[in-house]
Amino acid sequence: MLPRLILSLSLALTSTSALAAPALQVLGKDYTFPNRIEGLPQKLSDFPGLQINRFTTSDGVELAYWEAGQGEPLVFIPGWSANGAEYFNVLYLLSKDYHVYVLDPRNQGLSQRVEHGGRIARFAMDLKEFGDHLGLKKADYAGWSMGAAVLWSYIDLFGTDDIGKAVFVDEPISIYAHEDWSEQERLDAGGTTTSPERMVAGFTQGAPLNALVTDLLPMQRSQAMDSPYYANSEAFANAFIENDPQAVGRVLFDHITNDWRDVIEHKIDVPVAIFTGEVSNNLPSQRWMQKTIPGSKLFVYSEAEQGDHFLMFKNPVKFTTDLRTFLSEAP
Repeated sequence: MLPRLILSLSLALTSTSALAAPALQVLGKDYTFPNRIEGLPQKLSDFPGLQINRFTTSDGVELAYWEAGQGEPLVFIPGWSANGAEYFNVLYLLSKDYHVYVLDPRNQGLSQRVEHGGRIARFAMDLKEFGDHLGLKKADYAGWSMGAAVLWSYIDLFGTDDIGKAVFVDEPISIYAHEDWSEQERLDAGGTTTSPERMVAGFTQGAPLNALVTDLLPMQRSQAMDSPYYANSEAFANAFIENDPQAVGRVLFDHITNDWRDVIEHKIDVPVAIFTGEVSNNLPSQRWMQKTIPGSKLFVYSEAEQGDHFLMFKNPVKFTTDLRTFLSEAP
């Protein structure tokens, strides 16, 4: 564990003045994936176009980002505790048509660990400064899990002028379920907890969890290595990334207690695609979002199609095919 931690921290602290470098060079060694899959790299070195770069935010935090491909820009925002390494298959498949970026949020992936900025609004500012760093006048953005909340915050703070199309993947609109809500309100918002403190303690300190504290289905599905694609990307991420529970936990309380219904109802005026699945308890809230955002499209994956919280990693071929179709359609 210690060598991985030292590696990830040393990468995060490397000077931001360097140009983008091949991932193989930045990570320092090759990697062979446990499952051979036709049409995808067997080794890290089989994806020479994959690069890792970094930049410094206005509050002095060095953030890493993964990139590959040429063409129109497409930016992914990972979920809570996630990182660009998990997007390896998605990056490879989409790099044939787009210039794809995955930003490691502060305290996650290869980005710097810091005590400040543990708020979704600061993560949204990081995303804005990332776009400014790249010189993006307009790009398509895709947020998975907490990454969708970061994108909603971005829209709330900065509007949609810089966004071509937006993609939200299986994120509740409000994780915190207010006690005075009706059951229908809870389902529409996706609320799963009335105790943010207990939920945070369970995720960061190993405190006991049950279905009254949080939705346990994502945790259960994250452990199901029922897809060779997912098994490969998780193994790759685990080989190079070491999460610090205390660091990733700094944003979690704020993330849980935000309610984005007003943003969904009033501030989204770009084409939207929503991805969810039949093996996700977020399905009702995603249906509410699709009904609320005019013209938005809803993709619901079946259980056979790996339609759980990790659908984009467990079934990256279908996901990238559907995403490419959506992005290529005229507004």
